[in-house]
Amino acid sequence: QVQLVESGGGLVQAGGSLRLSCAASGFTFSLYIMGWFRQAPGKGREFVAAVSVGGDSTLYEDSVKGRVTISRDNAKNTVYLEMNNLKIEDTAVYYCATTRQWTTRGHQYNYWGQGTQVTVSS
Repeated sequence: QVQLVESGGGLVQAGGSLRLSCAASGFTFSLYIMGWFRQAPGKGREFVAAVSVGGDSTLYEDSVKGRVTISRDNAKNTVYLEMNNLKIEDTAVYYCATTRQWTTRGHQYNYWGQGTQVTVSS
């Protein structure tokens, strides 16, 4: 069955960096667009970034542009989210997800991981 397992979250000070990973299995990874979303306490799910099947196209939410890089390694069935200059407002549970559509809309993503917590302290 499809499995998406995120890792790499943790506690970091503002201005710091984290690299999230999402290991995929149970489907042909290289045929799927991959995305990252986040959900902060008391808030709705928010799109963060997406990467095309070949990794050559990316899409970012405005508030993370310039600070976040999404990438993928199809040989390792893994998608990454490199986050730099983290801000307190980046605190959230981060989820990876798959879709066959080039979209920022969460309901158009088919499978989701369990999430990894990112906490940014002052």
